[in-house]
Amino acid sequence: MAEQENVQSSPHTTTHPNDLAHTRTQWAEDRTMLANERTFAGWMRTGMAAIALALGLKAVFKDTEHLLVAKAAAEMFVLVAILIFWSAVAKSRKAQHRMKCHDIAAQSHRRMRQLASVLTVAALFTGAILWLL
Repeated sequence: MAEQENVQSSPHTTTHPNDLAHTRTQWAEDRTMLANERTFAGWMRTGMAAIALALGLKAVFKDTEHLLVAKAAAEMFVLVAILIFWSAVAKSRKAQHRMKCHDIAAQSHRRMRQLASVLTVAALFTGAILWLL
């Protein structure tokens, strides 16, 4: 049996090719974890866009004869935003539970919940203001 040649990964360590494959797999998990955080941020942006749409509807339909219909439509987008925020938290949590971080420090689930909570409160205040105007 031929002896496997060691592969130099840094000046101070010598590793086998199988160790390098394991390291590449860990890095792939880290990249996936970072992608999960970018996806979470995208969901948060989408929720905030729904709130912006609610504000836009209120501005466009402020002089309509059917003010209650316009307000109800705007409020639906506020509720959609809240659903988006919490869907993002749930999806992010599932992804985090399936993977382990190796060389990165992923955002904690607690921090993601806090962000979703703050945005939910802001959405509720926005909805209240829209209804009162």
